[in-house]
Parts: sequence; structure tokens; C-alpha cells
Amino acid sequence: MVTRPDEEPADTRAATARSYPPARFPAGARPGWMLALATLGFALNFWAWALLSPLAPQYADELGLSSFQQSLLVAVPVIVGSLGRIPVGALTDRYGGRAIFPLVSAASLLPLLFLGAFGHRSLGALLVGGVFLGIAGTAFAVGVPLVNAWFPPERRGFALGVFGAGMGGTALSALTTVQLADAFGTSAPFLLTAGVLACYAVASWLLLRESPTRRAPAEPFTARLAATVRLAVTWQASALYAVTFGGYVALSVYLPTYLRTAYGLDEADAAARMAGFVLLAVALRPVGGWLSDRYGPVRVLDAALLVAVAGAAVQATTPPLAPLGTLACLLLGVALGAGSGATFALVARLAPAASVGSVTGVVGAAGGLGGFAPPLVMGACYDAFGSYGAGLALLAVVAATALAFTATRVRRAAA
Repeated sequence: MVTRPDEEPADTRAATARSYPPARFPAGARPGWMLALATLGFALNFWAWALLSPLAPQYADELGLSSFQQSLLVAVPVIVGSLGRIPVGALTDRYGGRAIFPLVSAASLLPLLFLGAFGHRSLGALLVGGVFLGIAGTAFAVGVPLVNAWFPPERRGFALGVFGAGMGGTALSALTTVQLADAFGTSAPFLLTAGVLACYAVASWLLLRESPTRRAPAEPFTARLAATVRLAVTWQASALYAVTFGGYVALSVYLPTYLRTAYGLDEADAAARMAGFVLLAVALRPVGGWLSDRYGPVRVLDAALLVAVAGAAVQATTPPLAPLGTLACLLLGVALGAGSGATFALVARLAPAASVGSVTGVVGAAGGLGGFAPPLVMGACYDAFGSYGAGLALLAVVAATALAFTATRVRRAAA
């Protein structure tokens, strides 16, 4: 039986409050300040992680790529960054976010420099660069346990929602990448992002601190991973995150291609519309966490998935872009952003404190993998049928299945 924070006995709430006394904070460290630094790092790493997506149509023209090859190009960093979250989350449990965040940011510099210098000249080089660019996508598994440890249970949904808003780094990529490439050359977005990430790696090493409540696990990685996969919340949250965050990732990386092909928009217009989708999803993620703190994550997930079903079903008909197509895409952004925030509010509520990093790694991997398959499916559907309708209809079916799962199995587990 899981006890809601507002149903805890008075002595338990008092003990929780006593575990966060200001006097115990490390010098210069406060929860809000640590949350801001972690969110900034997540956003910058996601900016790097998403750089290939806005440029994919340009590479397709220059290198003569098919729709499937173009989809593969934007999907490779997603799958690598997703699978990498499992070991990175476990490493964060063991060594702390203060050590791993600068390491991930610094490791992402090499693929950025490679792609900026000469990696954009062939499909093979782009795929190699994309593989290592996936390292930046593992930053999510570093920030969640770091932030989670700084906040009491009744505030974690909102705090993790704010941190999750760092996925807006993909909007930063959408808004700047094509413009920088047009103005200063194809290398410019990669080199600029590398410089910014280098600065963050140094700043995070100097400024980030661990929560005084953090306890490093003593068990080896394999034992902790085995214990993590035995937790019901790991698989429940993984399934939901594969739909909510996976749907967000898939649409954010594929929207420029989709809008250009299905509606004939130019690259800049498609990237700007993708940025609007991303910003709306980002803004709704902390809202989803806050609503989960107040009303419970299951109710928020039910509502979000219902809206996602409606939005995907409408867009599967390829309606006119103004206004119905735009409205359907924006509804998907609202639903997937709020649903992502609610999913990690569920993790914060049900996962053991010492295993949050490991659980986050598995759940984050599932979310990223959920974003890997749809671009490939969309590209294959277009090559086969000359339309994206079948792919979007499949998204509606998957969201409806997740809604049924949430309303039954997950609701019983959270009760």
C-alpha cells in the first residue's frame, strides 16, 4: 500500500521536514539553485542531442537520402542516448550527479567537433557522429536522481517537472540550427554548441553539489540493476514513458521532415513550427508534475493520454494545416508534455530513494526507445503508401492502449 504524502502521519511529515534543514546544506547550495543548474545542463545537452534533426532535410538534398535513411539519421542519436541512460543512471546512483553531469557534458564535445569539422560530408560519417552524439541524451538519467534527492516527496513531482522542461533544448536546436547553418556554414551549429557545453562542463564541476540526504548504494551495479528490474514501478513507468516522452521525441525530431513532405513547408517554417510544438510540451511538463502532486499522477496520465488519442486520430487524416492540423499537433504537445511530467511524478512517488537513478535509467531508456521507432515507421509508411496517415493512426492506437493500462494496472498499483 502506497501512502500519499498528504496522508502521512504527523510524525512522519515532521521527520521529512527535519531531513532538509538549511543548516545541513553544503556551502552555497540550495535546492532551487541545484534545480536550476541541473535543468540548464539538461537543456544544453538536449540541444546538442537534437542538432541532426533540423538539418536532416538539407542532408537529404545534398546526399540524396531516401525517407528511410533520413529517418535513420535522426533516430540513431535517440537510441544510443536512450540505452546509455541505463549505465549512466546507475553510475549517478553510485558517484552522484556532481561528478557525472560534467563528465557527460565533456564527453559530448568530441562528436560535436567531429560533425562540425567533417562528419557532415557523408551518410556514414553522419551516422558515426550520431552514435556518439547520443551520449548527450544520457544527461536526463543524471539530473533526475540529483534533483530528486534535493526535494521532499510532496514537492518532487513539480521539481522533476521543472527539470524535465530542459527537454526544451530541442526547441533551441530547432530555432537556431538552420539559421546558423545558413548564415555561417554547416559547421557553425556544432561548433557553437561544443563551446557552450564546454563552459557548462566546467561550471557544473565547480557549482553543483550533492544533497545532504543522498546515500550512495553499497551494492554492485549488477545487483542494483537486478533489483531495479524487479520493481513493478520500473516497468509500469517504462511503458508509459515510452508512449509519452517517446511520442514527444519522435514528433520533435520528425516534425520538420513531416511538415516539409506532407504540407510543402520550407525548412525554416517547418523548424519554427516544430519549435512551437516543443515549447508547448516543455511548458506543460512541470504543469503535469504539479497537477500530479495535487491530484495524483494516474489522473493526470488518464487525461493526457485521452487527449493524445484524439490529437493523433485527427492528424492521421492529414487535415488542412490551418487550423485543424495545427490544433491537433498542439494538442499532442500538451498531452505528451503533461504525460511525461506525470510519469516521473509516479516514479518519484513509488521508487525507493536509493534506486531512483537506476529506475530513471531504465525508464529513460524506454522513453528514448519509444522515440526511436516512430520516425522509422513514419518513413517506411511514406515510402510504402505515399502518406503518413498509417503511422499517425498507429500512434493513436498505442496511446489508447496506454490509457487502458493506466486506468487499470497502474491505478491499482498506485492505490
